[in-house]
Amino acid sequence: MTYNNKIAIFEGAEKLKYIEETIEEIKSNQVLVKIDATAICTMEQRVYLGKMKPKMPFAGGHEVAGHVIQCGGKVSSVSNGDVVALRLLTNCGHCHYCRTGNDNQCKTAFIAKFHQTVGGPGGLAQYIVVEEKNVYKVNKDVDVNYLSLTEPLACCIHSINRCDINFGDDVVIIGAGIMGVFHTMLAKLKGARVIVTEVDEERLKVAKDNGADIVINSSKVDAVQYIKDLTDGRGADVVVNTVAISKVAEDAIKMAGKLGRIVFYSSFHPDNPIDFSPNSIHYSEAIVTGSVNPSNKDFLQATRLLSSNIINPESLISGHVPLDNLENGIAEALRPDTYRIIVDCNK
Repeated sequence: MTYNNKIAIFEGAEKLKYIEETIEEIKSNQVLVKIDATAICTMEQRVYLGKMKPKMPFAGGHEVAGHVIQCGGKVSSVSNGDVVALRLLTNCGHCHYCRTGNDNQCKTAFIAKFHQTVGGPGGLAQYIVVEEKNVYKVNKDVDVNYLSLTEPLACCIHSINRCDINFGDDVVIIGAGIMGVFHTMLAKLKGARVIVTEVDEERLKVAKDNGADIVINSSKVDAVQYIKDLTDGRGADVVVNTVAISKVAEDAIKMAGKLGRIVFYSSFHPDNPIDFSPNSIHYSEAIVTGSVNPSNKDFLQATRLLSSNIINPESLISGHVPLDNLENGIAEALRPDTYRIIVDCNK
């Protein structure tokens, strides 16, 4: 059977168009997926605005869910009709980092090409052909819109695992965007007291509704001192910064106590240097680390959390647009009061 596939591509800053390809056959190790939902990530927003400049033209969209409509002859883990999440920021499997179990650090993780004539993860399309290893089967009754958030949830799982959270730890999450709220949910599952700092009152409410024990508007109080007071002067056991502002990274280090773990989850734009005391790290034995990209295991765990409704991201979906209206969807996603906009790729 032949499928005509509409694909949205970026050609440059604020330049978006659609192309069509024909899918006639797939290889024995491949799966053809009809895309039901693709979430618009900040990566696509930055490409659209010209702040990120991959090789153009670029087929964006990497937070993707759909259902299987055709399997190659050697595919055994999924069948036609299965609901699936897709891992589209791939890894090579044979570099030093992949072979040492750190596949999230693969140098080719962001070099993907799933369509015939254009590079990029390509989830902003009606159909996609992927290798079986990129397909994660889930319960058929899971909401496919929730499932499109597998990739960002997996990123937060990777970050939380770097925090080494113990029962009863004081965990500070800086920022209550979608990633901050996912960190909040996961830290609660680890048995922590979760404190969220944010400047937007509506986002603080969302964080509170999703498990935050204490919320702090850091535009109204000195958040560093507030954390010290909450912890009898010790500082937090864990601080995760999900905000792309370098100055906030300085505050994250100051919030942590002895033996604290500080995770820079967000990338920084612009990437300005920060000031901190080397002795503060030396004497406290605090650990400052980063977190980037999920591993295959993180991705699998994210599908399980969503399939079992252990994590419910309903409050993090701010709206829907059809594929034909993607430009308006990006405009909505860029608003500071939205979380994820979902592209309904086949409606």
